[in-house]
Amino acid sequence: MSYLDYQATTPLAPEALAAMLPWLESQHANPHSPHREGRRAKAAVELARDQVAALLPPGGGVAFTSGATEALNWAIKGTTGPITTLATEHAAVLDTAAAEAARGRDVTILPAGADGIVDSVPSRAGLVAAMLVNNEIGVIQPIAALADAAHAAGALLLCDAVQGYGRVAIPDTVDLIAISAHKIHGPKGIGALWIRDGVTLAPLLHGGGQEAPGRSGTLSPALCAGFGVAAQLMADRKDQDAAHVERLWALARDRLGPGWTINGATDPRYHGNLNIRREGLDVNRLMSDLRDIAFSAGSACASGSGRSSHVLRAIGLSETQARSSIRLGFGRYTTETELADAIDPIAAAAEGQWP
Repeated sequence: MSYLDYQATTPLAPEALAAMLPWLESQHANPHSPHREGRRAKAAVELARDQVAALLPPGGGVAFTSGATEALNWAIKGTTGPITTLATEHAAVLDTAAAEAARGRDVTILPAGADGIVDSVPSRAGLVAAMLVNNEIGVIQPIAALADAAHAAGALLLCDAVQGYGRVAIPDTVDLIAISAHKIHGPKGIGALWIRDGVTLAPLLHGGGQEAPGRSGTLSPALCAGFGVAAQLMADRKDQDAAHVERLWALARDRLGPGWTINGATDPRYHGNLNIRREGLDVNRLMSDLRDIAFSAGSACASGSGRSSHVLRAIGLSETQARSSIRLGFGRYTTETELADAIDPIAAAAEGQWP
């Protein structure tokens, strides 16, 4: 199996697994318990917190969550005032904003250009939510400029940094940051919300308030440890990983050949994401013909919905164009040989759909 779906999830780093195993096999204490074993578990959680925070701006704190979806829900529902967000945002933002709108909160959805970039936000207080690196087309939003515009209007800036954390610099001026472990070679089931000092949020979950500033629930030392080591590896391997991704991007574009169009901007873009379309391509047939290659026709979160990608439609693609697009995601553990051996049959199978 060739795995080219890194935007959906990344392979677990062996080092992260090794950090988790002791807490799964023999060290089972609750990190919120006051006895010695509980304090040992808490120390592991706090080490992981420091490792995760090292890739985030200064002047804030990390609250562990069950994942980025919870973090985004907390950031949006825990604030007040109008919400402004982008039409290309993840469903965790758009659906939460829609839920808030149903409760009477004012929500504005900004259109994106053909390149997927939004250059400005309306001048009004409240919350602006924008994704650093788009999960479907990889484009990088001008988060620093959006934060400046938000602050000028008296609004907070929430940055969904799930795809960019550890890969693309996060501006120091944002107020809230949502991240997820399994997108950086860590375990599934844990994420975090970074909250700037002085920003207050209403709790999303009630029942103990174990995580400052008010998130309730027992933390898993195993998941925290895996997240922390994965974050440390992102820091240690940043240059190496970036150079490898650039080589893979160039190789993929070269071997695909003519007839393919890249969806969204090629710059600024994270090059571990190659979202492409080919006129008349039957993606379902392509995926059926290539069952030994894991790639995507859109966001994993919308898989099985029967809908085409809302991101591709938001940047101006027709329904037919959106349904003729595929997403190839690769990274640290993708070898050049593996990628070439996957791209060649994709290109051949696509070409073979025409007599």
